[in-house]
Amino acid sequence: MSVLMLLLAGPLQAWGASSRFARRSTEHAPTKSGVIGLVAAAQGRQRTADLADLAALRFGVRVDQRGTRIRDFQTASHFATGQAMPLSERYYLADAVFVAAFEGDDALIADLDRAVREPRFLPFLGRRSCPPSRPINLGVRVGKPLEEALADEEWHAAEWYRRGRAEEAYVRLDTFVDARPEHGRPDTLRDHPLSFDPLHRRYALRGVHPDTVEVPNPGFRARRTVPEHDPMATL
Repeated sequence: MSVLMLLLAGPLQAWGASSRFARRSTEHAPTKSGVIGLVAAAQGRQRTADLADLAALRFGVRVDQRGTRIRDFQTASHFATGQAMPLSERYYLADAVFVAAFEGDDALIADLDRAVREPRFLPFLGRRSCPPSRPINLGVRVGKPLEEALADEEWHAAEWYRRGRAEEAYVRLDTFVDARPEHGRPDTLRDHPLSFDPLHRRYALRGVHPDTVEVPNPGFRARRTVPEHDPMATL
């Protein structure tokens, strides 16, 4: 088994799991369906293609930089008729950074690794209006389970963000991975893709196990201690 590591960083990201009609929300972390859509596009798969092999991969994500949730109010017109479309609210994550990972068969992971390095279709972070700001591919980890690969990966937060936590030798980061039976009663999210067909998109519930990991802070600077001052010591 191998693990493909992906860096998801950009000015804006949007990972919807329950959006309906004119209100387009975003989850606080990348969804399995959204990241599968990214790698499927990199492979050049059409929206009507079978997703069973990708959906069977075990998925996990680590929150390196939470970002800020913002709201955008949009108007649009139909491209053919020019008729005004319904007003919509769209939510995004600004300045967020995530590490996502897929665990699976060595051959499939190697193929996804090649595809992400040389994508057939341009990758985007949940929506076409959200391009990545850094290279996505972080390589393949061989011989490590998903949880261990996420725990061992270096911290990828932006430099300005790391400066605010310079006095922490280790940083605690949230992780969300596909639940196993031993995880008991996990959280659930409807983001397990069955079909991306525009005429009939289908998603199933997925068990999600939340956890945290501690990773070293490369910018750690120990707090300098101020020596105690006794003004009477010279007398």
